[in-house]
Amino acid sequence: MLPRNSADYRTILWVLAMPVVALVQYRNPELIPKMWWVSVYFAVAAGVIAHNHNHVPTFSSKRVNSIFSNWISFFYGYPTFVWIPTHNLNHHKYVNKVGDATITWRHTNRNNALVAITYFFVTSYYQSFPIGEFIKKAKKNNPKLYRQIVTQYVVFFGGHATAISVACMMHGLKTGLYVWLCTLGGPALFSLWTLTFFNYGQHVHTDPWSAHNHSRTFDGWLLNFLLFNNGLHTAHHESASTHWSELPAAYAKIKDQIHPELRESNFWWWVFRQYFLSIVVPSVGSKQIGRAPFDPPTGEKVRKVRSESVGEAVEAGINAQMI
Repeated sequence: MLPRNSADYRTILWVLAMPVVALVQYRNPELIPKMWWVSVYFAVAAGVIAHNHNHVPTFSSKRVNSIFSNWISFFYGYPTFVWIPTHNLNHHKYVNKVGDATITWRHTNRNNALVAITYFFVTSYYQSFPIGEFIKKAKKNNPKLYRQIVTQYVVFFGGHATAISVACMMHGLKTGLYVWLCTLGGPALFSLWTLTFFNYGQHVHTDPWSAHNHSRTFDGWLLNFLLFNNGLHTAHHESASTHWSELPAAYAKIKDQIHPELRESNFWWWVFRQYFLSIVVPSVGSKQIGRAPFDPPTGEKVRKVRSESVGEAVEAGINAQMI
């Protein structure tokens, strides 16, 4: 039951705090106006933990990792297995180039508030294809993996149905729905939107053909403490198997080789500058760095999105097992 990396004792502490925060508000709905934001934070943290867990499993035991995945799913907002076909096997393979289901430039390469806000809905639609194929391939070729997938769906949807029922039994229908929405349902939905927005911000206007300018890094200490170094995205892409606690050292080695405009010290200042200030001062907005993702260097082979290529990635995931 001990984590493989001692830094993950903090991960476990965060994960254990999640139900406590929810239960306190379930018991005392009058605290929700003061505590809802804590639930939102832990839901986003659960999404980051799910991302980290799928790259570097938290425990040595596959059984414990499976239980841990189900637990995170409940607070994160969706079964965590979806990270495998959409992120581990797709996004890390294509990195915002043609073939990536999460590309930031699908309809436009502009970086404005409308594109950023709606990115979640667009990318969710296109990510549904590799997810669907992953499930189909698992059902056909790997019953064990398929059972894990089904279990995550049952735990997630069954868990939230139970949470809604408990809240309504405790406080009546109207207040019960309010309690669930503020402590679990709403934070989970916000977590899904936020994680996709992070991905958008970390790749829009970057150069996927570059050795180090393929991602935008947010290296502020507070953000990276709260989100387990998720802001150090360039280092993560260059070594996805590196544990989150080791990313600062990995980032330090390449920091000076990253374009200055792709190193941001304050995430919130970047958001304000990009989506508010740039409306009146366009020069402070982001600009395409290097070669655009849809404009490959001469001689670079670009693989179009085809069902067979997605299938190959899914087969690789099945052979490697889910966790």
